[in-house]
Amino acid sequence: MLITLVFIIGYLAIVFEHPLKVNKTATALITGVLCWVLYGISEGDSELVSSQLVHFLGEISGILFFLLGAMAIVELIDAHDGFDIITAKIKTTSERKLLWTVSLLTFFMSALLDNLTTTIIMISLLRKLVPTPRRRMLFAGTVIIAANAGGAWSPIGDVTTTMLWIGGQITALNIVLKLFLPSIVCMLIPVAFLSFKMKGRIDRADTIPAPEKISASPFEQNLILGLGIAAMLFVPVFKMLTGLPPFMGILFSLGFLWLVTEIIHKEKGEKEKDMYSAARALSRIDVPSVLFFLGILVAISALESTGKLSALASFMNDKIGNISVIAIVIGLLSAVVDNVPLVAATMGMYDLSIFPTDHYFWEFIAYTSGTGGSCLVLGSAAGVTAMGMEKMDFIWYLKRFSLLALAGYFAGALVYMAQHSLLG
Repeated sequence: MLITLVFIIGYLAIVFEHPLKVNKTATALITGVLCWVLYGISEGDSELVSSQLVHFLGEISGILFFLLGAMAIVELIDAHDGFDIITAKIKTTSERKLLWTVSLLTFFMSALLDNLTTTIIMISLLRKLVPTPRRRMLFAGTVIIAANAGGAWSPIGDVTTTMLWIGGQITALNIVLKLFLPSIVCMLIPVAFLSFKMKGRIDRADTIPAPEKISASPFEQNLILGLGIAAMLFVPVFKMLTGLPPFMGILFSLGFLWLVTEIIHKEKGEKEKDMYSAARALSRIDVPSVLFFLGILVAISALESTGKLSALASFMNDKIGNISVIAIVIGLLSAVVDNVPLVAATMGMYDLSIFPTDHYFWEFIAYTSGTGGSCLVLGSAAGVTAMGMEKMDFIWYLKRFSLLALAGYFAGALVYMAQHSLLG
């Protein structure tokens, strides 16, 4: 109970970061470590606790290395002005049209890559398109919702959908067919509402004169953008071919891109070569955001170790019973705690003999656990990443996006249930 209390206090301190004037990264790290310290004291077996911590750190480090690799690739593309090729294709200065363009692009990219990588790429693009930070956050909030909705209907788009796919609870083609319509409705409802409020025009960041700097050649721009996107798309292929976790694929892709940049710039002077180097790209990564991610995941892993999340799943099973309501509640809970342990606990509770592959329950869990995290900015990897990259405030997101995300979440859920009733 004390560990749960510390987690709640830490969570609230992150929520009220601005009034308290305490950086959320410091709070997350302290909360994560304190939860494990209390668990170690209560358990009394330091060897057991340490082995559990090492086990969870293996999973967490995989996410962090993936994040670092993806961010480094994005920074390499940006250093070579690769994103200018994409932003040049987006001609509109209308906020409403840009909102729809960004939302739809995010939705489909998330299904091809994953919601975390897509969020990093789209926010990097938005920095080229929308110069005003406060205005850009409105687009970033939409990216969170669209990325989570886009990831839910693809077996490689969201980690929980991937878990269910690998575990045999769902099949790839079936989940695409069954969840595409609910997921796109989940995204369309908030975007449609926001588009009515966005009537202005933007002074695009890429049209504002920038200080003189050395620019990459068109060949280098196209090459690194093409290879960078290919490197991202290669990750799920690497996972399917080798069975190794995604972070190995992203590290391989980063290494390959690093090698290419070394070769194409080898004749340049040291100063110019350094501008385009992977080492410089790594130095530009937002490390506090990565550490914030670490603190949050470490704290949640402590709750999982104590059995609190499994007990919560069992409690819902005993007290609620109705599988549709259980799936919806799990989705809403994933806005507060990580959806991965919640789904893992659910997979452990219900055997495939009870709910076989492609059962209504597993499909609905894939939708709710993938999209429910959008209801709070801390509820998904996409949200935590956007929060770090754009210095987004929890309360700001709560006021402007939580109700919209909730409306989209329930609308998509109703569409899925209606679709199942009509088509089976």
